[in-house]
Amino acid sequence: MDHEANQEPLNPVEQFGVHVKEMRTARDISVRGLGSAIGYSGAYVSTVENGKQVPSEKFATGCDRVFGTGTMLLRQWQAAVDGDHPSWFEPYTQQERKAVKILDYTTLFIPGLFQTPEYARALYRASAPRLSAVAIESRLAARMRRHEVLEQENPPEVWLVLHEACLRTLVGSRQVMAEQLERLVAEAEAPNVTIQLMPFGTVTSSSAPFILLMFDRKPTVLHVEGPHGGRPVETPKVVARALSIFDRLRAEALGHDASVARIQEIRKEYL
Repeated sequence: MDHEANQEPLNPVEQFGVHVKEMRTARDISVRGLGSAIGYSGAYVSTVENGKQVPSEKFATGCDRVFGTGTMLLRQWQAAVDGDHPSWFEPYTQQERKAVKILDYTTLFIPGLFQTPEYARALYRASAPRLSAVAIESRLAARMRRHEVLEQENPPEVWLVLHEACLRTLVGSRQVMAEQLERLVAEAEAPNVTIQLMPFGTVTSSSAPFILLMFDRKPTVLHVEGPHGGRPVETPKVVARALSIFDRLRAEALGHDASVARIQEIRKEYL
């Protein structure tokens, strides 16, 4: 059996780099020449081609312009960034972009929409210790792009019920946690974002996290996760029950202003 058959398959970032190198060499363009043409150093081009650097959108569009490939590399870059979600999670991210209202009950970690890069990176390192640094950065880029949902002209209304355990679970370091809670407080200032804290000691209507995505012209979807990944649930009775539970959770949690004040207090404990 030859050596290549024993090699692990390339991840999307590595595949992108290979394609850039193939097109560059086919056109007899040097590493330095390509970098100069698109506003990057030759070293940056080299690290992208070797799969050691998650490329920027500007890099992809610049390569398309120099190679005359239309939007081919830009589309490949987009697929590489977005495609680093687990396969079971990709349908959720597609629906998340179209939702007009997101109801999220979370019990252990800050939701991905509101995570800082440092917090998300620490989560990846802890949950998938065998991932390479490049693979982690690729997944991180995909997670950070999810925030674009909240940067749209008409962003969805987000209602987050957050168990206090999310604020107490140390992810990364005390500094990482302090910065993450600072980010959470900043996000809470947006008019379309409501955050309610479920304090320790509160008997809750649900011990399991879940998300409800609501749309203008299609039924509400329930998203739940488990040991084998996540799945959407559209059964009307199940969704209606989840909506009822979420209403009770909102009634049991602290109000928005009191929750933000409590988050600020807990943040100071990490300083």
